[in-house]
Amino acid sequence: MKKTTDLTKGEPLKLILFFALPIFLGNFFQQIYNIADTMIVGYTLGESQLAAMGSTGPLYNLIIGFVFGITNGFALITAKWFGADNIKNMKKAIGGTIILGFIISTALTVISLVFSKSILMLLKTPEDIIDSANGYISIIIAGAVVTMLYNMLAGILRAVGNSKAPVIFLIIATICNVGFDFLFIKGFKLGIKGAAYATVLAQGVAVILCIIYILKQFRFLIPEKEDFKISREMLSELLISGLSMALMLSIVSIGSIILQSAVNSFGTSTITSHTAARKISEMFMLVLSTFASASATFASQNYGAKQYHRIKQGVWASIKLDFIWCIAINIIILVAAPFIVSALIGTKDSQIIDTSVRYLRWNLPFYFILSPLLVFRTAMQGIGKNFTPLIASAIEFGLKILVVVWLAPKFGYFGVIISEPVIWIICAVFLAIMFFSDDTIKAAFSSDKIQQDL
Repeated sequence: MKKTTDLTKGEPLKLILFFALPIFLGNFFQQIYNIADTMIVGYTLGESQLAAMGSTGPLYNLIIGFVFGITNGFALITAKWFGADNIKNMKKAIGGTIILGFIISTALTVISLVFSKSILMLLKTPEDIIDSANGYISIIIAGAVVTMLYNMLAGILRAVGNSKAPVIFLIIATICNVGFDFLFIKGFKLGIKGAAYATVLAQGVAVILCIIYILKQFRFLIPEKEDFKISREMLSELLISGLSMALMLSIVSIGSIILQSAVNSFGTSTITSHTAARKISEMFMLVLSTFASASATFASQNYGAKQYHRIKQGVWASIKLDFIWCIAINIIILVAAPFIVSALIGTKDSQIIDTSVRYLRWNLPFYFILSPLLVFRTAMQGIGKNFTPLIASAIEFGLKILVVVWLAPKFGYFGVIISEPVIWIICAVFLAIMFFSDDTIKAAFSSDKIQQDL
């Protein structure tokens, strides 16, 4: 078993940093997919088509987020059995991941394609852009199985401690995506549909590279015929972990869809501003989600190895690293926000730029709250405590509905701007209370073994 990383031994902060770096680069280049589409569409097709693509953002995040959640939830079970050095159960977990991943992603694709335009109409997408928006998102939805395949394979590799290979494949895929964007948008004149085709095809490149790599370097991960005969216990374990993480992300995304309806009601200019600001904030958020993802795998491996005291160390290490990043990005936004917005979407419209900058300067200081929220949530997922993160997501969902029915009508777009910081504070307090009251976490904090790795 080469090129794997055992997260149950060694100094936690160093392990998480070096394990997270490739994950970050992978997430970064995943975002570059979207950023490239945004920039090319903004510069070549104009603000109206950019608004059409932006209006689909929450629906896109719901579908892709569900796929990401289900596959990464499955991967936590693989990581647990790898940490416990139980290769037999690990391969059965991989076999179950493949079967369930295909079934669930196919069902999700069919349902989403049927209802995509109806959802966009419910979101109050302006009539002049709704057909373009639906054309774009329908192609993305049709390619959800491809996205599932990449996330499944990348999740399995990360589960055994290899976070480097997936990022290399994503870098290659991202370069392909930019080339495909120009080919389909400029060459074939397919408009924003071309951007969607480019994204799906580039993701397919990453899938092919993952398969070749596993076949050559990680054959011990390839399940045998008998590994696809899933026991009821393994099936239950996979579904609880996968669906809980998927539902957690989906509940958040559904809340964002509802929130997008408020944004859409303010017109095309505000949609464009919000799209630009969200793309930038999501890029900056990558580091936070990266360390959260790393802490989940770290917690899962150490939970499987019964090294409970290391879970505490991993959580604090992730939060410390997050806070360093939060300081850096807030300085960047304070100094260079207008330039970043203008460069991203190719606009000189002062109203669009000012609205985007206002969003960013209100939003990013609260990343200091978002950071522990994400780490607590994913660490609890990593140790199999799935119910509490779901409750936190449900709270977030309810609060976003409140934004739509009260804050946005009362305060306009500023109500949308301040909504997430308020939601993060409430959810972070709830998760902190539940995290520190968990028996496993209590054991970690009271353990005298904590000195052994220092």
